[in-house]
Amino acid sequence: MLTSRQGAAAAAALCAALLAPAPARAAVPAPSPHRPVVLVHGYNADPGVWGPLRAHLRAAGYADSELFSFGYDTHRSVNEVLAGRLGAYVEEVRRATGADRVDVVSHSFGSLVSRWYVKFGGGEGAVDRWVSLAGPNRGTTTAWACALWDQACRDMTPGSYVVRNLAGGDETPGAVRYATFWSHCDETVNPDTSVPLEGAANTPVGCLRHNALPGDPATAAGVRAFLAED
Repeated sequence: MLTSRQGAAAAAALCAALLAPAPARAAVPAPSPHRPVVLVHGYNADPGVWGPLRAHLRAAGYADSELFSFGYDTHRSVNEVLAGRLGAYVEEVRRATGADRVDVVSHSFGSLVSRWYVKFGGGEGAVDRWVSLAGPNRGTTTAWACALWDQACRDMTPGSYVVRNLAGGDETPGAVRYATFWSHCDETVNPDTSVPLEGAANTPVGCLRHNALPGDPATAAGVRAFLAED
């Protein structure tokens, strides 16, 4: 049996519990307005090449948490090593963001790495838009200069195992939407017509040098518009 003092204390405790504010609910993050963008640099480069394009996308409303740069050793094999590593990176991005699909923007040699991932590495189900800036999609004769000692250069030569298999059948398979941007003054991809692909939105950018495309404002605007298309 409670004493009068104990009863008063219990009543006070009950009153305090009833008047206490409800615990705050955990904040639910708002859905991102954009698909995450995975940027894949080219041969003998690093993620720093994407500074201008990242700035352009941020100015268009992308958050840093929606922009990802895949860094890798550009002297390794496209099909045996690099496409698989890109696939693992894309899965990390999807887990971190909760996104079903990502967009991939690649430059130069990175186009072969990302195309192999999409066509043969399971990327068809994970990539919504794929973009190639000055990619040697059908090979480049320039790569013969380093093919003797460098696997990536061998992969970029016309008729290589990688180029031949990517060209076999459908060049732009699945529900992925593809775009290429190419320059008729490209000193690295020869011939220039190696860049455009059957089934892709192929956009000439005028007379730009090979490494100028990732930093070119007009090209950046074209990439952003393609990523935003319904």
